[in-house]
Amino acid sequence: MMTMSMVFGTIGFLLAAYSVIGNDSAQTLGTFISSNSKKVKWYWMWTFASVILTGTLLSGWAAGDMAFGRLDKIPLPEAFQWYHAAAPVLLLGLTRFGVPVSTTLLTLSAFSSGLVLEKIIMKSALGYAVAAVAAYFIWMLMHRFFDEKKKVREENKKFWSIAQWASTGFLWYMWLSHDIANVFVYLPREGVTLPAMLGIIGILVAGLAHLFYTNGGKIQEIVLSKSGTRFIRSACLIDLFYALVLWYFKIHSAIPMSTTWVFVGLLAGRELAVYRTFNQGKEISVIFPMLVADFLKIMLGLALSVAVVSGVIYFDSI
Repeated sequence: MMTMSMVFGTIGFLLAAYSVIGNDSAQTLGTFISSNSKKVKWYWMWTFASVILTGTLLSGWAAGDMAFGRLDKIPLPEAFQWYHAAAPVLLLGLTRFGVPVSTTLLTLSAFSSGLVLEKIIMKSALGYAVAAVAAYFIWMLMHRFFDEKKKVREENKKFWSIAQWASTGFLWYMWLSHDIANVFVYLPREGVTLPAMLGIIGILVAGLAHLFYTNGGKIQEIVLSKSGTRFIRSACLIDLFYALVLWYFKIHSAIPMSTTWVFVGLLAGRELAVYRTFNQGKEISVIFPMLVADFLKIMLGLALSVAVVSGVIYFDSI
């Protein structure tokens, strides 16, 4: 017989899995989808992402840490409460409106103390700043070597295609090692059997199928609104530098961070560089409303996360 704790834990896991795939992974795989959707069938991209997901999660399970150390500071609660399941419900609703809310902040806030949440926020803010500054200077430098908007030469297309799939695979692996904790926070930290693990992977792979079939869903609009994300070279470079930033913060500390903030910061820095490069600063004011809107959306997620922690502390005290 299932207890209420098991019910809330199961609901939370299923909704977190759906929300993580529909929100954060859409941002991670967004440039890959946008630059390949017209020339590659969705099921080939889905197969590629599913193989990497399966290999990554099974390697973590075999090593005895499915969350890759991201839950070391966040213990499994003695019993799941209704608010543990409510966090991904809120995330799911915001995703439907295309709001790039941080899955890490919103989901893990229901399990974290105020001190842990503060560390997550500080690391995420640092990730945003590092990604934005690095992207700005990297794209200003890249312009000296080639124009992203010019068509790729026929003899170079194969190279760029292989490079983009490789960079996407690297990024997808790095993202999973960060954000899969948002799903596994609802599962036991140890003792998960292989059949159970394969079932978990099956649920995530099914979610990926829906993501690719719908070309990224609602969140994909944020990717498409940025300059050149449909171009293979731009998509390749965005994925590569996104992955490198995540890699740096992975070895920096085991504290979870918002990959959404890194993603938005990367696109913001790149967008500023692209407009300064191609418009010589004449139309740079055009992009500020878009960048401010993206920033305000992630601030909305931060405010909701703080509210969730405050609510958890309140309900635990009564």
